[in-house]
Amino acid sequence: MTKADQEQIRVVLARGGTSKGLYLHDRDLPPPGPRRDWILARLMGSPDVLQIDGLGGSRPITSKVAIIKVSDRPDADIDYTFAQVDIPKRSVIYGPNCGNISSGIGPFAIDEGLVDAHEGIAQVRIYNTNSDTVLVADVPVRGGKAQVTGDFVVPGVPGTGAEIVMNWAGTIGSRYDVLLPSGHVSDQVRLEDGREVGVTLCDAGNPCLWISGPDVGFRGDETATEINGDRSLIALLREIEAKAAHAFGFVEDWKSAMSAGGIFLLSGFVSSPVSYTSLNGVSVSADDMDVRIHLMFMDLLHESIAGTGSISLAAASRVDGSVVHALALNTDSERLRIGHPSGVTPARVKVRPSSVFPFVEFDDLGFSRTSRRLMDGNAYLPSADMTAMTEDNSVSVKATTAPPVFEELAG
Repeated sequence: MTKADQEQIRVVLARGGTSKGLYLHDRDLPPPGPRRDWILARLMGSPDVLQIDGLGGSRPITSKVAIIKVSDRPDADIDYTFAQVDIPKRSVIYGPNCGNISSGIGPFAIDEGLVDAHEGIAQVRIYNTNSDTVLVADVPVRGGKAQVTGDFVVPGVPGTGAEIVMNWAGTIGSRYDVLLPSGHVSDQVRLEDGREVGVTLCDAGNPCLWISGPDVGFRGDETATEINGDRSLIALLREIEAKAAHAFGFVEDWKSAMSAGGIFLLSGFVSSPVSYTSLNGVSVSADDMDVRIHLMFMDLLHESIAGTGSISLAAASRVDGSVVHALALNTDSERLRIGHPSGVTPARVKVRPSSVFPFVEFDDLGFSRTSRRLMDGNAYLPSADMTAMTEDNSVSVKATTAPPVFEELAG
């Protein structure tokens, strides 16, 4: 459909947890490939650090896309593909999943009539194509639509909403088929300055590299301003990631990997509980958390905790000897209270002993979020740009299914 000199495409703009993005029907997009990717980047307004000519919000947590269709799988109701649209580059990354955006998939499927929903709680089985895993969302329904109002609080989101309970126990080994891809509960990385840094790579929800904060001088109460303005910290993070990737056998040359940019999409500095002030100026007590995390995402401090990050962190906290287990408190309970820049968010984690490495099995691994549809309608794409994209092969999007190693290393 066209209007004057612009093409139209129907979109839903929704908040899922502490992220915000575009939710689209697969049927409204071209098949997977450069044309689809170009459209996603153009919708967001990339490449442009402000995304001023698109719907993106100039931050990684607001430059996300969910593509949804009815599933043909017997174990799922919905197929969902997550896309992270880069901001300064015309690049679309498909490797990881986004836990927060995932919390909006069930409500979207219900509101769009893709699944049958009855009053009360509707269970939506979601096949995530990025990780080849199935997650389950229990979504409250009222009047045939996903319920929005409720009393559940998500730190980093104003007000309250209806609780959406997500179960991610089926996402262990999302990329590497095992919980601990290195084969060890923790590994030591030796830095060029002689320091030894403990790390744990844990693959649940998404593969995440957890770094011992005390080993690199982290207090645990560092602010976003301190971290985002510290280029030496980013250089340190890249060195740790590159040397870890080399130790794990992911790259042949750690120096080349370091110079290419970030390697693991999600890495975090882990600290024991400490009191601090949230991004909203609220005092957070050490007594209210079990662990403190500074999650890094695309060279910036994540404003809260990624949903998949909370899954990986919770799983690692129950593996004796991991970096997270060593620094967290109350590791025998059925929840992990995670202190992050926006406050404290709990994750559910229920384990039982196993005779097989790493000697735990997960009966429950999940979190709760809220979601809210913000608007729906037609987004517009300039017809001239669409024509240029078709005629000029240099106007393209580089997509990858290779993370946690970034696309610079994959291609």
